[in-house]
Amino acid sequence: MFKFLKDVVSGSGAGVKDLPYNIGEPYSSAWGSWTHSRGTSKDDGSPVSIFSLTGSNANDGHLAAGRNGVKRLRTVRHPNVLSFLHSTEAEVSDGSSTKVVIYIVTEPVMPLAEKIKELGLQGIQRNEYYAWGLSRIAKAVSFLNNDCKLVHGNVCLESVVVTPTLDWKLHAFDALSEFDGNNEASTGPMLQYEWLIGSQYKPMELAKSDWAAIRKSPTWAIDSWGLGCLIYEIFSGLKLGKTEELRNTASIPKSLLPDYQRLLSSMPSRRLNSSKLVENCEYFQNKLVDTIHFMEILNLKDSVEKDTFFRKLPTLAEQLPREIVLKKFLPLLASALEFGSATAPALTAFLKMGAWLPSEEFNKKVLPTIVKLFASNDRAIRVGLLQHVDQYGESFSAQVVDEQVYPHVATGFSDTSAFLRELTLKSMLVLAPKLSQRTLSGSLLKYLSKLQVDEEPAIRTNTTILLGNIASHLNEGFTRKRVLINAFTVRALRDTFPPARGAGIMALNATSSYYDAQEIAARILPNVVVLTIDPDSDVRSKAFQAVEQFLQIVKQYHEKTYAADGTEETGSGVSSLPGNASILGWAMSSLTAKGKSSEQTAQVPPKSTSPLVSAVSNASSVSNTPSTTLVRTASSGADIADQYIADEPAPASPTSTDGWGELENGIHGDHESEKDGWDDMLPLEDPTPSPALANIQAAQKRPVVQTKSQASIPRPKSTSHVSKDADEIWGSIAAPAPKMVTKPLSAQPSSASLDSDDPWAAIAAPPPTTRAKPLSAGRGRGSKPGVPKLGAQRINRASSNLAVPRSAIVKRFKNIEAFLIRTRRIRRRKKL
Repeated sequence: MFKFLKDVVSGSGAGVKDLPYNIGEPYSSAWGSWTHSRGTSKDDGSPVSIFSLTGSNANDGHLAAGRNGVKRLRTVRHPNVLSFLHSTEAEVSDGSSTKVVIYIVTEPVMPLAEKIKELGLQGIQRNEYYAWGLSRIAKAVSFLNNDCKLVHGNVCLESVVVTPTLDWKLHAFDALSEFDGNNEASTGPMLQYEWLIGSQYKPMELAKSDWAAIRKSPTWAIDSWGLGCLIYEIFSGLKLGKTEELRNTASIPKSLLPDYQRLLSSMPSRRLNSSKLVENCEYFQNKLVDTIHFMEILNLKDSVEKDTFFRKLPTLAEQLPREIVLKKFLPLLASALEFGSATAPALTAFLKMGAWLPSEEFNKKVLPTIVKLFASNDRAIRVGLLQHVDQYGESFSAQVVDEQVYPHVATGFSDTSAFLRELTLKSMLVLAPKLSQRTLSGSLLKYLSKLQVDEEPAIRTNTTILLGNIASHLNEGFTRKRVLINAFTVRALRDTFPPARGAGIMALNATSSYYDAQEIAARILPNVVVLTIDPDSDVRSKAFQAVEQFLQIVKQYHEKTYAADGTEETGSGVSSLPGNASILGWAMSSLTAKGKSSEQTAQVPPKSTSPLVSAVSNASSVSNTPSTTLVRTASSGADIADQYIADEPAPASPTSTDGWGELENGIHGDHESEKDGWDDMLPLEDPTPSPALANIQAAQKRPVVQTKSQASIPRPKSTSHVSKDADEIWGSIAAPAPKMVTKPLSAQPSSASLDSDDPWAAIAAPPPTTRAKPLSAGRGRGSKPGVPKLGAQRINRASSNLAVPRSAIVKRFKNIEAFLIRTRRIRRRKKL
């Protein structure tokens, strides 16, 4: 007898105080005198089933049988036997009387009769489900009879319950007893509590209490009869009223009828063993039974068998009962994937089955398994997850994606497989909106910066497309402007792969609302206009569309800015031009204007509705497309511009670490670095020109100084005189007249005069320290005055003589040497 508990709450519906479970609503049916109720755990709220049996006193026979059932249920463990969790016995006060109650807590189950009505299966699906359930019960009965030498004695519809995964399980062990077949001399009852069994379920020998015949019969004789009664109740849908009803076989399937008749044989020795029922009967050979059996022994199968099975499973799942697939197959697949016994093709079937669940159940049953699979090292599993990310990505919460999913997905950006890198890139279209700004700017943009110069052209193209799609999720302000403009213009538009250039143009169109008029005019349009002569026709057509769109935006900006007063300076810092000013005049004023504010008030252009192009399907498909290399010839002006850009410092960004300016495109491990990596890109503003440009501007502002020639040199009349009519025509844009200063050649200008008058004083060579002598002063004849020589002159010479070339000196020495040799020969001849 069990220990009684002291405190009891009567009729409260909460059960015993010390029972760690809450008792809920009861089911309408249960075996024998038991009450089957729903329940939950007080610790975690998990569902359970609670069976209670009430007796008038402690010596009640039903309580004694109930205690036997508790003991047997606790000791018998089998997959097809109800799982025991907890039991207790308590005294319950009911007014003036006291009752004794036994509680058994098991896994959550419900009566089979109610579950069959709930499913409402018909036709082939019903027969497949019944075959699977009967095979479970037959295995449980075989385990009791053949392995444990026990006799259940009461196998019927009420002794079978169904789990949430639709598994049939055997319970009601109150009459369970050992088979005493070896003691044939004994005449006492072998089943101590056989009086609990209904008369309609008793075979002939048990109804007559012929214990001698029972001991001589096989162990399975009584339970095989009960198994036949269960088959009749299941297919007829009626509870067995009397034994004669078992002869009505109209509802029994023809493939099961021979075995059904053998189970109900009048001779105990000829009854079919329950273990042979499943092995030999054709009725139990169907798709549902075979599929579940394969899943249960999955660890014993080799990789080839697993791959073949899981590739057929998605199609097979559509043919099986939907309720069974969701409640039985889905948990089995989830467990197999988590523990590594299932191969990658199983993921396709798992996600397809999960898509049939409601959103709430999907989040509870499917998403936890997917999160665990992202940590898998199996590359095939990772590929499967990325290929189907659109099926479950939206169900992830932002916290789960940022903390648990993205760290594992990001490893695919640097994978050696180009296919996996591209799948990882495409998955960001779903996952990036759920990432935090810290992850976007500090991690994702750095990976995208590396992928935009990937060796695979499809990956470069898809990176541009992805940036255009996630632009709205980037941080507003400097980060968005810098990333988008540099990624699209500096890299995408200069890509050698035509689809990549086309993607860059369309990305600029789709993100046009994020650029102000100054950026469009200074940075976007110059890069897009070049592509209007692109070798690829598709790129050219997209470039023309982009030019028209951005010109319209600039035009709208102009109309909004100068609509009120076209002559007054607006807050944008751009001064109005005079009416007669031409393009050249505006260009000169823009170069020479210093100290004026170049900042402009950003006018938000209208939202662009240009859709982005779809991502390239895969690396293999795009790689086969022949690429056209865009040839660009660098001019001298481009070289000067590059030098000017390189001299300018990049705008500071203490928070951005996206790495778009890293020429090597490497991913640095230190994400906390203060360097933003955009030094190689064009800055947004140019407040200070480079030193070379400043010198050119200063030279343009200085007047040109011309020296007057000597009087002895005749000069033609000046033809540089500008008429009055010409002044009137070009006066608005003409350069100021040069100042004519006459200086003698003998006069040496001072340093101050050079700085103020000579535009090349800063870079010219110093004047010679000696004065050239006239020809009359040298070896020449006559007194003709010397004419000054043009071109560069040798300065700081020791004498006024002109320098003799080295070749002439060498030639003279050779002539002298030859003369001496001839003289020596002549002297020798004379001596001889």
